[in-house]
Amino acid sequence: MLLSVALLIALVLKTFLVQAFVIPSGSMERTIRIGDRVLVDKLTPWFGDRPARGDVVVFKDPGDWLGDAERPEEGSAGVRAGRRVLSFIGLLPSQGEQDLIKRVVAVGGDTVKCCDAGGKIMVNGSPVREPYVHPGNAPSELPFEVRVPEGRLFVLGDHRSDSADSRFHLSDPGHGTVPEDLVIGRATVIAWPPGHWRRLSGGPDGAGGADG
Repeated sequence: MLLSVALLIALVLKTFLVQAFVIPSGSMERTIRIGDRVLVDKLTPWFGDRPARGDVVVFKDPGDWLGDAERPEEGSAGVRAGRRVLSFIGLLPSQGEQDLIKRVVAVGGDTVKCCDAGGKIMVNGSPVREPYVHPGNAPSELPFEVRVPEGRLFVLGDHRSDSADSRFHLSDPGHGTVPEDLVIGRATVIAWPPGHWRRLSGGPDGAGGADG
């Protein structure tokens, strides 16, 4: 009985409050590293708290951004079954979910452009301070200018040279922007491994950043 109640509570938490996700790529380094587990707040979107510039968000693949990224499950049949149960209730990230994690650089109504004379990305004509960009990376080596439609987001990885983000989908519907209704939630904490623990938050000038 107690086990059933515990599983039910865990399932409710996953569905409405928080969910764990594993990071499979280096597109958000050094903020979030390969293999890190992040906790995603799924509650605030229910109350109309829309993603803001600087937020790190997890969202469903808006149109084959990941390609054929699904990996076969490893381990014995018992291990795989146990992993699926724990993934279902949110205690482990799913191996098969087609989700991405990126940083919101511009929101609906914004015009985002690369770049000004100093090499910085501009939002609504003003340069954006981006302390989270991976050391040695330019804010972008691809020029672009996008007027973000209402209800959509322009997203970039912090590791700009290793992130196939909005810049690589400018010819897609929405010019590389992501519909807000595909956002699963806001990444709030790197929870594992313990040595990587940090709280993720918006940063100066709405640009975003990482506390740690």
